Amino acid sequence: MIDSEITHPHTDVLGVQVSAVDLPLAVELADRWIASGKRGYICVTGVHGVMEAQSDSEFRGILNRAAVNAPDGMPMSWVGWLQGFRKMDRVFGPDFMTAMCKLAVERGYRNFFYGGKPGVAQLLSETLQGRFPGLQVAGTYTPPFGSLSLEQEQNICELMHQSKPHIVWVGLSTPKQERFMAQYIDRLQAPLLIGVGAAFDYHTGQIRDCSAWIKRAGLQWVHRLMQDPRRLWRRYLRNNPAFLWRITQQLLGLRSYSCSSEHLFSVNVPPE
Repeated sequence: MIDSEITHPHTDVLGVQVSAVDLPLAVELADRWIASGKRGYICVTGVHGVMEAQSDSEFRGILNRAAVNAPDGMPMSWVGWLQGFRKMDRVFGPDFMTAMCKLAVERGYRNFFYGGKPGVAQLLSETLQGRFPGLQVAGTYTPPFGSLSLEQEQNICELMHQSKPHIVWVGLSTPKQERFMAQYIDRLQAPLLIGVGAAFDYHTGQIRDCSAWIKRAGLQWVHRLMQDPRRLWRRYLRNNPAFLWRITQQLLGLRSYSCSSEHLFSVNVPPE
């Protein structure tokens, strides 16, 4: 029986409410959300997303209204640990997708892949079906670079209504993917939208993964920067020092941040 509400604790990271979860709990919450018959979206948020939210209250509200706003990046977990959430741990987008695909095979969930460069969503579908025999794919769609036209909106909505996916994987960059999910969650009529950013590229070999110790040390951004310095250098060299300065002020009590929006979605987690 599904609880009437699915709630879980959150840690405050510069006014962004990041879910105090680890990978197994994030998968459990997603599973229970689909079974509840509600509609919602899951964000996977790291330093980049938190810093985007500092100058954009609307985007901060989108993150804070997520069914789950999972911590993507060790800094999110470190802040959670300092705020008393000792079991909180990183939920890396590609790992979350892998775990959810395993669950989807067990449950019979249908998956739809939305995003990526031309051909990537289809390649992702083929790759994951090869790795997870029995994985059901409801469809794929590569959106245009800019906004959807009215005709494109109608086409994607009709495609979703016909294919009836349980999970829509959204592989766009932050904050574009989060805005898309918040805007279209009701129109697409799927139980769960999950924004996983570069996971499409990781699983199709467009981006090389790094060693586990690099991730645990919080240095994966260096690995990403080395692969795509022209596009990423401004993001990391601007955001990382600014985040460190602001979070230090917050943790020392020198500055406080308020949330722009209360959570609209919830699913109860039994106490430990």
